[in-house]
Amino acid sequence: MMQGLAVCQEYYEKFGQNVIEEVLCRFPQIKIAAGLAGEGSQCLGFDDELSRDHDFAPGFCIWLSDEDYKVAGPQLQRAYDNLPPSYLGMSRNTIIAQGRLGVMSIRSFYSQFTGCTGTAQLPGLPQTNLEWFMAPEHALASATNGRIFRDDSGIFSQVRKHLLAFYPEDILRKKIAARAAVLSQAGQYNLLRVIRRGDQTAALLSAARFTEAALSMIHLLNRRYTPFYKWAYRSASDLPLLSDCAEKLRELSSCFSFSAAEKRQAAWDKAFSFTEEICGSVAEELRRQNFSAVQSDFLQDHLTDIMSGIRDPQIKSMHPMADFNQ
Repeated sequence: MMQGLAVCQEYYEKFGQNVIEEVLCRFPQIKIAAGLAGEGSQCLGFDDELSRDHDFAPGFCIWLSDEDYKVAGPQLQRAYDNLPPSYLGMSRNTIIAQGRLGVMSIRSFYSQFTGCTGTAQLPGLPQTNLEWFMAPEHALASATNGRIFRDDSGIFSQVRKHLLAFYPEDILRKKIAARAAVLSQAGQYNLLRVIRRGDQTAALLSAARFTEAALSMIHLLNRRYTPFYKWAYRSASDLPLLSDCAEKLRELSSCFSFSAAEKRQAAWDKAFSFTEEICGSVAEELRRQNFSAVQSDFLQDHLTDIMSGIRDPQIKSMHPMADFNQ
């Protein structure tokens, strides 16, 4: 099956380039960036047959500066709307969420994900530690996925390059501290307690919270943004560091698929052992990357070392568990 990103690039090359050049003949002063990025499984390269029931269509994005958008945005959008409505059996009629494809300003594209206005040179790029802290990981993943087909001015690519350089060190440490705190609380401490109580619902909630934090931690230690939650495991499985932890998370989820009551305790004991193994691997990686020198595998013990490396007083004063993404 041809992946959606490849379909969209082929659609752009076959139809979009000519339309863009026609508009540029009328507005030779404008600079255009084009590609596919943002929300949707096809932007991540994770699309399959099930992905094509909605918001999956042949198309692409056209990004303009604020000034060029005012000059030629409507004309480019009309030209885009007149492109073939279907390609290779795929139709735009499946689109529900409008605004993901077509013409938009560079600033509006990035701002919807970062929540920031940025500067004239780098529109939409976070400028302060607090702005970086407030930008959700899944949103930054959406802002930096996909592929750029052309970029006449280079501005779109420059913002993307800065975002892909990842969080500033203080924010990376703060987020790692928050994940370590959740992993120790939900997995190494509370999971064992609720298992001993025989509380199945609480065990499921603890394991889910642990899993979400672990997937984020894997991405953070790989300097990659965690995508939308349903793709987080698949993304983590492809990363070079701690991919074994992603596999253990899959095995952890299988511990809660039992039906016979007599198997419950054995399954939960196995689940707790997986959390301990994952936390041990994370602790080892924290030491390897010099986030902590603590030799313990109990991640709560690492919080002081991780937080001590933060220089921004506002970020450093936050509670270790504080994180906009939690």
